[in-house]
Amino acid sequence: MKRVFVNGYGSIGSRIAQFIADDPEIDVVGVGKYSPDEKVTDAVSRGFKVYVPRDKKESFKHFKISGSIEDVIRECDLVIDAAPGGIGYTNKNTVYEPNNVKAIFQGGEKITGDKAVAELIFNSRVNYEKAFDEKYVMQGSCNVTGMGRILQPLREKYGKKIKRYDGTLLRRWADLEDSKTEVKDSIEWTLKPHHNEDVKSYMGADTPLFIRAFKIPTRQMHVHLMDIRFDGSAPSTSEILNLYKNEYGVATLYNAKGTKDIRDFAESIKFNFKDTNMIHIHADLIEVQDDVVKLTYSDDQTGIVVPENHLLMQAMLFKRKKEDAFKHTEQLFHMEEKKKLLEGHFKKQ
Repeated sequence: MKRVFVNGYGSIGSRIAQFIADDPEIDVVGVGKYSPDEKVTDAVSRGFKVYVPRDKKESFKHFKISGSIEDVIRECDLVIDAAPGGIGYTNKNTVYEPNNVKAIFQGGEKITGDKAVAELIFNSRVNYEKAFDEKYVMQGSCNVTGMGRILQPLREKYGKKIKRYDGTLLRRWADLEDSKTEVKDSIEWTLKPHHNEDVKSYMGADTPLFIRAFKIPTRQMHVHLMDIRFDGSAPSTSEILNLYKNEYGVATLYNAKGTKDIRDFAESIKFNFKDTNMIHIHADLIEVQDDVVKLTYSDDQTGIVVPENHLLMQAMLFKRKKEDAFKHTEQLFHMEEKKKLLEGHFKKQ
């Protein structure tokens, strides 16, 4: 068994820890916490040992703590860093590198500039094998992950027939369980969103992708409006839908009124955390106009990156063949079953 530490127990870390705890090949040695809050009690109640920064132990004196993050790291084969954005870079310099331990970072970190945590952004649909010999890898954010599932099948089928992709990202303001972040009555835009360069880092710098991003007052997923411009007449709606029919982690839905419909259904079927872990193409919103396909899909925010972390972990720890890694991930996440349930419920009338 490989020993894995989940450093951070927020929206992403809590999900990752609970899923990989069921992997018979992995021993979750513990989880890291940076704030003395109710999440500590939650982790302990689920059977996880909780470790905290050595210099913050005093603030956790009312909780059951197993030791310091700095000490437990020495016992690990790999760390999944799910600490708050920016702290991953500090963790790499002060803890991971000195202890010669591999690490996976999340989308709040950077792969360029002075505070880069890695050179590679992972996307299982595009560059799975490239993670085999890497010591530090960044898992793309939910938006960046979702775009790989959408763009790669298009590129494989149509290649240079595609002239450009124009994406508008409608981003949720905060996660469902994030009670600390106020959801403001405002739509805010991002100047030069990182998503564009992040996606190009694994799709290729010459990918004709152009992204605009807006943060809107909701906690219920992200929505992407993706316009794909072709050299000549665009494919038909049925051809585009057929392209994604057998794509892992991509469901085709009809008659959903909004992202809350999908979340409510996921909760009614008892999906863990109300997550679907996938992309949902809204088939009744597809439009084909001359040389452009207008595609609308929703992205399951924190949920979509959790199986991706599991796939990346297999690449870095075991160098497992891609098809075998997907089979192993499916045993834990049951993505195919979720896809059938979603498509069965949101079906064409």
